[in-house]
This record gives sequence, structure tokens and C-alpha cells, in this order.
Amino acid sequence: MSVRRTLHAVGAALAGTVTASGAEAPPADPREVRALLVEIGILRPDAFEAEVPRALRRFQVRAGLLVDGVAGPRTVQALARSAREARHLRALGVAA
Repeated sequence: MSVRRTLHAVGAALAGTVTASGAEAPPADPREVRALLVEIGILRPDAFEAEVPRALRRFQVRAGLLVDGVAGPRTVQALARSAREARHLRALGVAA
């Protein structure tokens, strides 16, 4: 996933938080969430759509987030941070 796509996903989640008037922020783009989950290795690239919510909940548990299966702002931020760290480790040759 490119930096631009990651920033887009985070930006969309944050924009929902800023513009929401007392309502919950809308969830992030499911395609972006799926791409982030694949990038950090929690979801296989060929996984069925039904596996995405389970993978998201697994990530939320590991990240110490509220486990609700929704890609809200905090979850998307944590996903983007994990993806950035995974890219960094791969660049260093530490991770596969």
C-alpha cells in the first residue's frame, strides 16, 4: 500500500471525526482497511470478504483497541501505524 493510500484512509477517518456533529465517525473505506490488514499480515490477499471483520477484530485485540469490528478513526490510525512499521522492517530486511 502506498503512503498516499494510507494517508487517504487515515484522512477519511479523521475527516469524519472532525465533521461529525455529535454522531459517530463513518467507518473507513473497506478496500483501504483490507489493504492495510493484508500489508501487516493479518489477512491473506486472497481471503474472502467474510474474513475481513474477523481479521479486523483480531487486529483490534492485538492493538488494545475496542473490539467492535469497525474501522473507526483509532483503528485506522493504528492500522496505518502498523503498516508503516511493517514497511520499515521489510526495508531493513528484518521482516519477510
